[in-house]
Amino acid sequence: MTSKIFRSTMFVAAVVLLCSLGFIMGVLYDYYDGIQVSQIKNELMLAAAGTELNGMDYLEHVQSDRLRITWIGQDGVVLFDNKANVDSMENHADREEFREAVSYGEGSSVRYSATLTQRTRYEAMQLSDESVLRVSVSEATSAVVMWGMLQPIGVVVLIAVALSSFLSIRMAKRIVKPLNELDLEHPSDNEVYEEIIPLLNRIKQQHQQISYQVRKLKYKTDEFEQITANMNEGLVLLDKEKMVLSINPAAKQLFGATDFCIGQDFLTVDRKHDVCTAVEQVYSNGYSQVRVTRNGREYQLELSRIESQGSVMGAVILAFDITAQNSAEQTRREFSANVSHELKTPLQSIIGSAELLENGLVKPEDTTRFVGHIRKEATRLVNLIEDIIRLSQLDEGAPMPQEDVDLLELSNDVVEALQPIADKKQVTLQVEGTSCCVNGVRRLLHEIVYNLCENAVKYNVVGGSVTVNISQQDGKRILSVSDTGIGIPYEHQERVFERFYRVDKSHSKQSGGTGLGLSIVKHAAQYHNAKLELKSAPGEGTTITVIFP
Repeated sequence: MTSKIFRSTMFVAAVVLLCSLGFIMGVLYDYYDGIQVSQIKNELMLAAAGTELNGMDYLEHVQSDRLRITWIGQDGVVLFDNKANVDSMENHADREEFREAVSYGEGSSVRYSATLTQRTRYEAMQLSDESVLRVSVSEATSAVVMWGMLQPIGVVVLIAVALSSFLSIRMAKRIVKPLNELDLEHPSDNEVYEEIIPLLNRIKQQHQQISYQVRKLKYKTDEFEQITANMNEGLVLLDKEKMVLSINPAAKQLFGATDFCIGQDFLTVDRKHDVCTAVEQVYSNGYSQVRVTRNGREYQLELSRIESQGSVMGAVILAFDITAQNSAEQTRREFSANVSHELKTPLQSIIGSAELLENGLVKPEDTTRFVGHIRKEATRLVNLIEDIIRLSQLDEGAPMPQEDVDLLELSNDVVEALQPIADKKQVTLQVEGTSCCVNGVRRLLHEIVYNLCENAVKYNVVGGSVTVNISQQDGKRILSVSDTGIGIPYEHQERVFERFYRVDKSHSKQSGGTGLGLSIVKHAAQYHNAKLELKSAPGEGTTITVIFP
């Protein structure tokens, strides 16, 4: 802006300077020209007076290098000329100044040379004898005068330009200084020209609008970040060039990314072929999905295209952790298959025995054995159904009546009930510890102790032992069941609490178990917010501990 003001000022100064010089030169030229004309006329009057008195004698004695004096007869014939030979001069009757002098007593004319750089002024006066005396002088034209004054004019112009430049720069800086010092953050606090006050008021209004929009945008941004930060699902926003605009913590953990990926291509976040293909498809098809495995967990990525007014603005990627869902689905399928198998086996045995009895293919002395077999399988079937019902109730999480239950007393009751089975397998059952009360569902607590003790007896060795220990430590109630049985291999220890899972299926068939005992223990413990711990080794026995908070 300073340079524009400077150039404008200099242009105006140059125009004013040139116009002023032209006007002054014109005025001066006219002034001096008028003085010169007056002098010529005065000299003509003196010459005319001398000629009237002495005639040719006067003219011959006049010495003048500047003036040319010519005496012309009344017929136009030149009688005298101090600069040229009269015999070689032409008749002057047609000269303008001669004709005017003859007609009006005085005459004048100006004639230019061929180069227009010089002109001659003629002044004529009629004498008493009707002859005409003419005086002429050569004058420089205005162009010659200007050329002669070029040096002083150049000096004046240089001085004027220097002075104008100095003043223009100073003036431009003074004009721009208040503008450069404007506080646009506080427009109303400026002391400036009145002409820009409306502009500052407009800027102030725009600042207020921008501040409001920034606050609103920040609120929306913070709200969006808080929502996405607390999402369990991963969220990634991409622009139309597949650049990452936003990524929430869940997505960072999923893809192993950091905040440095924002503004980068999505390829810097994940280069897997299936994910990149899904990203390409969402921009062309509008929607795509893909399942991936990361860090031992399964995720489903759902990608949707974002459009605005018919143009593609970007895409959003939502990542759902479906590990639990898939696991539950797998468990459901396994549970259904296992239930079908476990129900089918005793039913087939019952149906087979009943058909033999119905068709009279059983000897009378074997009838009692077949009926006992039917009763045994029916009992096993009932136990299985009861266990399934109990697990279903635990899955539903329905509220049950709770009371204070003494674990030591409950353990003694369980041991007493299992004593006949233990005696049959020659296994010693005993309870140790102190009285500890747990507030819970008596029936579920009984299931925990009973199933742990029953498994410890069934999978024990002849002459082995089972010890139930009740203790209290740091405010926690601890129930521990230890046996000297066959033990559980390490690779099976994580799955023994699953439904229908058996380490040794042949031994389980012989023991008559349903495969749901430890699963019931797990769900009953979870119902009481208790923690399960298992320590076991093949041939060294097993210890299962239930820690109640």
